[in-house]
Amino acid sequence: MLVRMIDIQFLALPDGRRIAHRFSPGAGPALVFLPGYMSDMAGGKASAVFEWARANGRACLLLDYSGCGESPGDFAEGTLSRWREELVALVEAKGLDRVVLIGSSMGGWLMLLGALAMPDRVAALVGIAAAPDFTDWGRGAADKARLAAGETVFDPNPYGPEPTPMHPGFWADGQAQLLLEGGIAFDGPVRLVHGQSDPDVPWEIPLRTAKALRSADVQVTLVKDGDHRLSRDADIALLLRTIAALP
Repeated sequence: MLVRMIDIQFLALPDGRRIAHRFSPGAGPALVFLPGYMSDMAGGKASAVFEWARANGRACLLLDYSGCGESPGDFAEGTLSRWREELVALVEAKGLDRVVLIGSSMGGWLMLLGALAMPDRVAALVGIAAAPDFTDWGRGAADKARLAAGETVFDPNPYGPEPTPMHPGFWADGQAQLLLEGGIAFDGPVRLVHGQSDPDVPWEIPLRTAKALRSADVQVTLVKDGDHRLSRDADIALLLRTIAALP
């Protein structure tokens, strides 16, 4: 069931950005869902997490990055740094002392960056087809040259009629935020769920992520027939069991 968009709130940032979000109060650590690239908080996984949290008395925060979903703005201006700033601002505005970041696809990269930005607040991480560093391993030399020259690159979109753009600003910012070749200084529990039939993010990426993480409490779950979205009923049930089982 998709999110019923009837209780959207907006956080105004000093530069005029207005960040759409939904918040359900409850016990902590609060669950914070981070959508993927060009995705929003109305998706099936975000909705399922929100409804599970409400049913179980857990605090939960959903958000749309600026230029996405219900948040106004130009998507072409979006970067990981910009969206991380919005995440941190929302967590602080809601007074959330401890959070579990749940990141889908690109949101899994932002999840790691958020953990590094808020080391005293982030209790655990859950990645779903997490795609850290995809501006690097997901691009060939020709595309990188075009992006470095300031050109937008358009990719075929298997999930919709319009091609998916990668803007040079997003790419350059991503290249400055690469994590997999160094250590990721996070010590809490990390759970990475990934489909081995994912056509977009190779299933070796969660293994590389696990190796880069400093935490000793990292578990990778591979779903043999799972695709990139991992949004089937069984996939969502696995996600909710994973969240519920966090220490």
